Amino acid sequence: MNKGMFLDRDGVINEVLSNRVTFVNNPSDLYLLDGVEEAIKLFNDMGFGVFIVTNQGGIGLGYMKEDVLRSIHEKMKADLAEFGAVIDDIAYCPHKPHADCPCRKPKPKMIIDLAKKHKINLTASYMAGDRKPDIEAGKQAGTKTILLGARDASATGADRYFPDLLIFAKWLKSRC
Repeated sequence: MNKGMFLDRDGVINEVLSNRVTFVNNPSDLYLLDGVEEAIKLFNDMGFGVFIVTNQGGIGLGYMKEDVLRSIHEKMKADLAEFGAVIDDIAYCPHKPHADCPCRKPKPKMIIDLAKKHKINLTASYMAGDRKPDIEAGKQAGTKTILLGARDASATGADRYFPDLLIFAKWLKSRC
């Protein structure tokens, strides 16, 4: 079995609710956060499969079509590839918030489905996100959980807290 690094997208990989962009509804709205390329490359080099698990309620709400989301993800992968960083697979929930679908975080279905598809050992894996639903999904899936950003880590129940993805990646590399 392999180990996986499951990452939320908005607020972990790319800017959201920033001075440049409110929501990522087009490829031109995608701005990678500082250090993300290096962090993902470190995960790749440590032997983690790297996966994006993202709620994309904008599709269900009519703000974006799935083909546009695919274009956004292709741009993200291309931007990361310029630095040798690789995303192995992406899962997204297109449903509206509060639709009670089985795939929307905090439910763990996206993580579990990717783990089955890629033969990932969830207990050797991590879920990193910037919000409580990310942490809850990781806990339910059986991963270790990492809260990123400025939120109160104790309020989420995350296993660890780091200011950003690169600091987490460097910490993890120092432990391997």
